[in-house]
Amino acid sequence: MLFNDLFREDYRTILVKGSDEPEYLPAVEPAGVAQVVFAHGYYASALHEISHWCIAGERRRTLHDYGYWYCPDGRTSEQQREFEQVEVKPQAIEWLFALATGSRFHISADNLSGDGAADDKGFRTRVRAQVEKYLNSGLPYRANLFFETLKTFYGTGDRLVQSWELDRTRVAPADSESDAYRKAEVV
Repeated sequence: MLFNDLFREDYRTILVKGSDEPEYLPAVEPAGVAQVVFAHGYYASALHEISHWCIAGERRRTLHDYGYWYCPDGRTSEQQREFEQVEVKPQAIEWLFALATGSRFHISADNLSGDGAADDKGFRTRVRAQVEKYLNSGLPYRANLFFETLKTFYGTGDRLVQSWELDRTRVAPADSESDAYRKAEVV
């Protein structure tokens, strides 16, 4: 509802619950509407697919799945490294959206039947650094519009920084935070 209310008119784009695979479907006619399709009605899938849409440029939004090649689960190490490179910004934005909604974020290597993450710690560190950059320098325009809408709707704006400080240690602890977090989990 929030996404559609915010972007249907100006960007002729709506969010749609899909089935197995998420995808982006550009409008097929000039007066048509593009669709950001998320998987199985999963909230996290919706936030993730919205994050991709928020950083896709105007030309990419005219292409199916923004014109990106997607290699499904079961990627080789090389394919996984490529995946992790392009997923840093979308996952950073998704993390901020999750904070704004008060929901729990999980970094996804999206390679369950493959070898997992190519560099789990490095990937987590890069996503965390990107979130910090967005918090300090600002989000892309559409991502910021949605982020602000989420904070207002869920009433999370006052505690967002505190939530971030706790969540960053849980999801992607810096080396100095790892031991302290593990000790806190034991207690």
